[in-house]
Amino acid sequence: MNPHHLTILTGASRGMGLAMARQLLSPHRHLLCISRQSNSELEVLAVQQDAALTLWSQDLADTQASAERLQAWLKALDATRLASATLINNAGVIPRIGPLDACPPEELANALRVGLEAPMQLTAAFLRATGAWVAAGWRGPRKVLNISSGLGRHAMAAQAPYCAAKAGMDHFTRCSALDEAQRPHGAKLVSLAPGVIDTDMQVQLRAGDPAAFPDRQRFLNLKEQGQLTSPDEAAQRVLAWLERSDFGEQPVADVRD
Repeated sequence: MNPHHLTILTGASRGMGLAMARQLLSPHRHLLCISRQSNSELEVLAVQQDAALTLWSQDLADTQASAERLQAWLKALDATRLASATLINNAGVIPRIGPLDACPPEELANALRVGLEAPMQLTAAFLRATGAWVAAGWRGPRKVLNISSGLGRHAMAAQAPYCAAKAGMDHFTRCSALDEAQRPHGAKLVSLAPGVIDTDMQVQLRAGDPAAFPDRQRFLNLKEQGQLTSPDEAAQRVLAWLERSDFGEQPVADVRD
């Protein structure tokens, strides 16, 4: 039986992205995972669950190539066999922790490419390709879920690139949601903060230099006090939000709301 739903997920090789990928595997879904590194565990699980899985090893910092590849792949699909199409922009990068002027230029550029430019380019490619399906008569729901952060809404010292990328993600989601609202059968978009999750990013933050990262103790406390959500639990909450009947009514949201 052909998959009924299409889901595209970036940053699926570890952390919450990997947890989401595991939970999305289904005989009724075609899951496309885009990451710089592939995770062989997903291939094994997909076979066990008779799930359609496509893995791309793709450097999202090469934003134009990533978007062109996605658009060409979507264009080649038979949309009549799909009931829905969803893009989840989850990938992100924290560059060297410290003041902006201490961040190496190449790390700054990479953080903004992966964290902001890539989601914008992939979203544009997704909307163009699936918009052509709609113009040809396809009527399945289209959704874009951007994984944001509370740091996109609250400034933090030593985190300018990451905060800026997430703030930009929130705002382009607002803008694109307004665009899609003007179109017949437009896509629904949400930029969602998933809460504080026990991932490699948290390890990176706890390992920051106290002299360059005034808020380091806050992240140490979150771990010591057991306030971090597991990747599996966070993934479950995020995917539940994706299925809400009011998805898209609030383009910028937080799972803790």
